[in-house]
Amino acid sequence: MPFEFATAGRILFGEGVIHRVGSLAAELGTRVLLVGGSNAARGEPARISLAAQGLPLSDFSVSGEPSVETALQGVQQARAFGADLVIGIGGGSPIDAAKAIAALLANPGDPFEFLEVVGRGRPLRQPALPTIAIPTTAGTGAEVTRNAVLAAPEQRVKVSLRHASMLPDIALVDPQLTYDMPRAVTASTGLDALTQCLEPFVSHLATPLTDGFCREGMARAARSLRQVCADGSDSDARRDLALASLCGGLALANAKLGAVHGFAGPVGGMFEAPHGAVCARLLPHVMEANVRALQEREPHSPAIARYQEVATILTGHRDATLADGVAWVQQLGEQLSVPGFASYGMQQSDLEQIVAKAMPSSSMQGNPIALTEAELIQVLERAL
Repeated sequence: MPFEFATAGRILFGEGVIHRVGSLAAELGTRVLLVGGSNAARGEPARISLAAQGLPLSDFSVSGEPSVETALQGVQQARAFGADLVIGIGGGSPIDAAKAIAALLANPGDPFEFLEVVGRGRPLRQPALPTIAIPTTAGTGAEVTRNAVLAAPEQRVKVSLRHASMLPDIALVDPQLTYDMPRAVTASTGLDALTQCLEPFVSHLATPLTDGFCREGMARAARSLRQVCADGSDSDARRDLALASLCGGLALANAKLGAVHGFAGPVGGMFEAPHGAVCARLLPHVMEANVRALQEREPHSPAIARYQEVATILTGHRDATLADGVAWVQQLGEQLSVPGFASYGMQQSDLEQIVAKAMPSSSMQGNPIALTEAELIQVLERAL
């Protein structure tokens, strides 16, 4: 089958690689906008390395998940500083903000010209500025994806800015940066990593290359997520999750996701709900709905066998059934205290609006089968 595989220009993985960011940055630019999260201390190793190379930098802080306005504020600061390189360090939010700033710096004007769903979704006119992505959580895989997720508060939805040039020039993944993550963040981001390895595997756009990343990522997340939540000092488990997150990003950027992430955008835009927890709550119910729909409407679909393989990988049992795979994910969410959507204020009356927003999303188009509106509402009902 014909396929394309695209990723960051260069990927560095391993303990201590953070200390190479200065020399790597010096190859790409001369003035740096350093985009970080609310905890400025997380960016200190990068600042030290950049200073050693004599690179001037301007700090831009992202508090919470970035919005379109956040990205525009970053563009204004970068332009005033004369930045020619953007570095994102932190969770998915600072990295997505960094990618969006780099894209909009090179493409001034109305950002809604380029935004999906709420905008015109047109391609960037000019390539994004050089970017380095440094994750400090193990979940989003944003360091190797070609889009940036931004909140559009007026429309109450999260949408993507997307272009091939938004793939970071360098993805620098240092598991040591995740060692001090709190348990709740470890659980939420780890569940996101698992989901982002599973959904591309059953997507109708899966390829032989993405399959390898998905299998590797699912196996590592399955064996290490409970362990690292119980003992955050387990460096082997931390390394597993950092690699699972990277694998998920590599896969989703080339094989799309599915209904879980199709829902995650509208849910995250309408309610104060952590992305990873949203994915974890939805995953078993989407799995169950997909399997049922496939068996009823497309009984010969190869996705059924893929869900069977997922069950084997997650449970570690060669004779695991489709139901065993769903049950394993359900139990994992319960053990990691994933809350129902009602805890975020979601009500039955919200479900039709969420489904209407989710159905045209890019992720929903990657689902192994087109679920009906009734099936999608039932998924949300079970996640309440």
